[in-house]
Amino acid sequence: MLGPQPLPAPTPFSAADAGLHVAAQVRDIRKARHLSQRQLASRMQVPRTYISKIENGKAIPTLGSLERLAEALQVDVSQLVRDARSRREEEVAAILADPFLAEIAALLPRLDSLQRTLLHGAIRDRATGQRRTA
Repeated sequence: MLGPQPLPAPTPFSAADAGLHVAAQVRDIRKARHLSQRQLASRMQVPRTYISKIENGKAIPTLGSLERLAEALQVDVSQLVRDARSRREEEVAAILADPFLAEIAALLPRLDSLQRTLLHGAIRDRATGQRRTA
């Protein structure tokens, strides 16, 4: 009988990593809101170059700037500092909220590779509007 397995060592997380996550989030949310860097800068009352530096990971915003960014983008501060894993978990949860997709997801582990390939092809064809002929 095996005892509890040790947890993997945490991955080192640097300020640069945090800056890159914030950069991508700010850029993605800004674009989703159909705002230019200039418009976002105007809302924050900062130079446009500051927004550019944040989005390019050349400047890491202070907590105060994060709060102003969040307010200008009309989001919670937590949305600006999410990492890829938490975004992926949210996307999976949103997909599984659909009853049909949740049912499909539950069946996937029981399919063999041929069945998965056929299902993938059928879904791709349906999504692109193509029909297979026998």
